[in-house]
Amino acid sequence: MVLTGPQRQAFRELAAVTPGIDVDVYHQYGKDPLEPVIGLGRADARIGFFGRDPGRDEVQHGEPFIGAGGQHVRRALYRRLHGKPLPDFEASRTVSRDFYWANTVPYKPVGNKAWSTKVKQRFHPPMRELLVGHWRGDRIITLGREAFLWFGIGQPKGERERLEAFWESEDRFEASVAVTLATDDGRSRDFRIYPLPHPSPLNATWYARFPGLLDARLAQLDVRPDNLRIG
Repeated sequence: MVLTGPQRQAFRELAAVTPGIDVDVYHQYGKDPLEPVIGLGRADARIGFFGRDPGRDEVQHGEPFIGAGGQHVRRALYRRLHGKPLPDFEASRTVSRDFYWANTVPYKPVGNKAWSTKVKQRFHPPMRELLVGHWRGDRIITLGREAFLWFGIGQPKGERERLEAFWESEDRFEASVAVTLATDDGRSRDFRIYPLPHPSPLNATWYARFPGLLDARLAQLDVRPDNLRIG
């Protein structure tokens, strides 16, 4: 699945008025800093992954979740689907094709700092449009606090508080929570969110536990070769 012309243009126009995009890294790899890094994957993928924002490796390859943190996810997926260790980098790219991939903001920020709430709000409508209007799956594994709480942006106060309380619960990485997303033109869809910690080596509290938590999520979602798509 690729962006349509109008979808791509909407992201480019927003990026053009967004300070803080790490243009030096884009130029280092000969990339256009207005071009969104969105891998998307299959529209009929049953399960999606939702992260914070692209990093250096994602800019270089033009693909989300391809850097150190994303490789943790891809290794687990390959092992789950093929019953053996991930053999090489190219295999890690191939294994992503049966899943849906997106971030809160599809641009690398300077210093890899999380985008501000204002910027996430700016990009929220086109990201909602992708999830509600173009992807047909409804099970989402979020990676980290920023990705999870993105689903509360634009929601009524009570809904935001419900999601914040869920994030503070001790079993947030084993339980799941329902959310509803609506587009600006009134369409809506229900999703089930399965949060996990961010798989960054800098996340010392959870980094060592992340592979086990992800394996448990994949088992919980019954990920297997013959159960990857919406029927």
